Amino acid sequence: MQSDRPIFVIGCPRSGTTMLQLMLHSHARIAVPPETRFVVPGYYRRFSFGDLRQEANRRRLGRWIAGGKDTKFKELKLDADRFVEDVVAGPPTLGSAFGIAFRSYAARYGKPRWGDKRPSYYHHVDMLLRLFPDAQFVHLIRDGRDCVASLKEMPWYTKDVFHAVNNWAEAIDFGRRHARRLPAGSYYELRYENLTADPETELSKLCAYLGEDYDPAMTEPYHVARMAIPQHKVWHGNTHGEVTTARSGSWRKRLEPWEIALCETVLAERLTSLGYELTGAPEADKAHVAAVEAVAAKRRRARRRQEVRDRINRFRESGPVAAQLTTGQLGEPVRV
Repeated sequence: MQSDRPIFVIGCPRSGTTMLQLMLHSHARIAVPPETRFVVPGYYRRFSFGDLRQEANRRRLGRWIAGGKDTKFKELKLDADRFVEDVVAGPPTLGSAFGIAFRSYAARYGKPRWGDKRPSYYHHVDMLLRLFPDAQFVHLIRDGRDCVASLKEMPWYTKDVFHAVNNWAEAIDFGRRHARRLPAGSYYELRYENLTADPETELSKLCAYLGEDYDPAMTEPYHVARMAIPQHKVWHGNTHGEVTTARSGSWRKRLEPWEIALCETVLAERLTSLGYELTGAPEADKAHVAAVEAVAAKRRRARRRQEVRDRINRFRESGPVAAQLTTGQLGEPVRV
């Protein structure tokens, strides 16, 4: 039996996750849509929908997913009314409603398996496992200096370089934690640099982890970029061409000397443990290091508050939240 486990692509923003999304979407059995952004906000507002064992509440949830101004459901190009009725007729859990959306998207392409990509999901792996207990995670890692350099240039990234450094550090730290805690066959890491240098080898290994046969179409993701990447996301322009190593190491020209020093001072252990060489830049200014540490402390406090609230809120849940759609979710053995 072939696997039907959900696939989640995670990683620091600007680490190549959109390229990997397209590679997976190019597989004959897997569909991965553009970022939809209804899973995390839907989970946190789950109590507003009421007890999903009641049909009216499932309808309310379905309508929010399909019509919420921030959910980006429209990117799936599904019939909203049909989707709502599918949610009403489906299992009475939050994860099932989300899973029906992705399953319906995959069905558009005649594919039996779906995935989802959002870099910030690395913050929410525990949540995603509550919703999809049989999920598989693919963590794409890129040189932190390249991620910082790219984040600085994004029109949607309004924070400073100190936040950007923290973004990458958090992604690596969360990845290490998940690698230790998740069951075998649930977490996989690969490097952007290896993936772009030898796509066939790296994608073959990835497919083996996913329980899929390798599909050569995955090495030419630009074929699906036009239909799988919204036109307004002009910062993904590189995905419309062939896979290339040209951007690897481009931080040398895109970062200021003090920014290189900051990255290598704060991220040195993480970079070297992942095989990235340091330039030997001088120690960063103490004020810059302190700024990174202040941002990190603020972000940790915010996460802890959110985690405490969520643990408390779980006692209020009227029933299970986990999806009840796939072989593994229904309690049957999962093929690894």
